Amino acid sequence: MASKPKLLVTRRLPPAVTERLNATYDAVTNADDHIMSPDEVIEKAQGKDALLVTPADKVNAALIERLPASVKMIATFSVGYEHIDLEAAKKRGFPVSNTPDVLTDATADITLLLMLGAARRAYEGERAVREASWKSWSTTYMLGVHMTGKRLGIFGMGRIGQAVAKRARAFDMEIHYSNRRRLSADLEQGATFHADPEALLGVSDFFSINAPASAETFHWLNAARIAKLPDGAIVINTARGTLVDDAALIAALQSGKLFSAGLDVFENEPNLNPAYRELPNVFLLPHLGSATVDTRNAMGFKALDNLDAFFAGKPLLDRVV
Repeated sequence: MASKPKLLVTRRLPPAVTERLNATYDAVTNADDHIMSPDEVIEKAQGKDALLVTPADKVNAALIERLPASVKMIATFSVGYEHIDLEAAKKRGFPVSNTPDVLTDATADITLLLMLGAARRAYEGERAVREASWKSWSTTYMLGVHMTGKRLGIFGMGRIGQAVAKRARAFDMEIHYSNRRRLSADLEQGATFHADPEALLGVSDFFSINAPASAETFHWLNAARIAKLPDGAIVINTARGTLVDDAALIAALQSGKLFSAGLDVFENEPNLNPAYRELPNVFLLPHLGSATVDTRNAMGFKALDNLDAFFAGKPLLDRVV
């Protein structure tokens, strides 16, 4: 009987994924789910055939250069792969795979949760009930923003952006979007395309960030662009924290330029800018976009599908380099 391929799995996986993993691979896993240091990764990667990593792992050039010669592939438990230095992986000859398509609906659901939560002051209301500061019903108590019929600007109209638009149409929202390429009419579904993303800002009562992280989108939503949003707009980010200039967004929330924000992702998470915690008009979640049992299982299975293909000598299903 052929020996099982040897894997290093850097974080704890869901039970169903772990069961399949152990049936196919000789895996070193992470039972207490701590974030491994680079030195620990290098030590535990000795003699391993591949790595299964997550967005919490910084697989930079320095780490990739130190990986033992036995390692031949890197699979990531994520759609995004900005935590992996692709050029360094390519230089070492490591194919890299990701897990697209399976978390679209879960992330779009969270986007709508953040839109509603930010618009209807859910954080303030929940806190008032828990802290017993809510005294009585009032005609002017904790008034929020009506979402139905408002203009939604979607920055990045890929799979997730399109799923957000589909859900927003149930609220009769007017959909505007900017994307690298205009969608076909059947995918556009009546949404208005803005070739210049700057033009999207002025028609966005709600502004949803759904673009990938890249050098071009780093701190894209800055003070100058926030100024172009309508007064009282609401900003939602379920993409990556690096797309937002935190200082600019916090200043706009403090000044009242923006009514509120809903954020699931942060730069340097979980070490987010502490000023966010002091703001009553921001609805915060700890990167829960794909955090359902079904979705995380599907992500894990897709990562294993790519590893299975690699060790069977077949093309990867989701190769990024």
